[in-house]
Amino acid sequence: MDQENQLQNRVIIDKEVTWDKTQVIMSKTNSFGIIEYANEVFVDVCGYEDYELMGQPHNIIRHPDMPKVIFKVLWENLKNGKNFHAIVKNLAKSGRYYWVITDFDIARDENDVIVNYFARRQSVPQEVIAMHIEPLYKKLLQIEAASGVEFSEKYLIGFLEEKKRSYVEYIKELIFEHEKSQSKFSNYVETEDEEEHRGFFGRLFGR
Repeated sequence: MDQENQLQNRVIIDKEVTWDKTQVIMSKTNSFGIIEYANEVFVDVCGYEDYELMGQPHNIIRHPDMPKVIFKVLWENLKNGKNFHAIVKNLAKSGRYYWVITDFDIARDENDVIVNYFARRQSVPQEVIAMHIEPLYKKLLQIEAASGVEFSEKYLIGFLEEKKRSYVEYIKELIFEHEKSQSKFSNYVETEDEEEHRGFFGRLFGR
């Protein structure tokens, strides 16, 4: 509750953080999403010092423009041990925003219990955000405000059913088409094969 009040008191500035978008934002959390490590890029972009981030829930950088349903789906996947690529608008300490796409490694103990999430985040092309993601997220936020997360999720499911894509497949397609137009993946052939699906994000995150 204290954090919610803190967020409500935060001044939101509709300006993007200036940062080197070739860099990768990295963090490590425990299984509850509490930050245990943040790299220098994370610190530089979000504006918090290391000591301000350690021990804090990762949603310290959650932007109010983000629909709750996206985090619901993300956490459902992570808790089931599945990597999940989500496009997220984050809130810097200054009140400015920055958009990223996520990639996770999941660490387990000797009893196969999840103990840590290692996250990589990279920038997302502005055209993808403006033309596709922002309109969808605004619609989801409106539904959440009017009818709750349950119906926001139902809308998202219907939206993706119409596209004949999962959420991850949908954002992959958006980024792929944009990057292809920029010739960054000119030698990459898109298929429905799972190996190629993983290969796309492997290339995107330099794995």
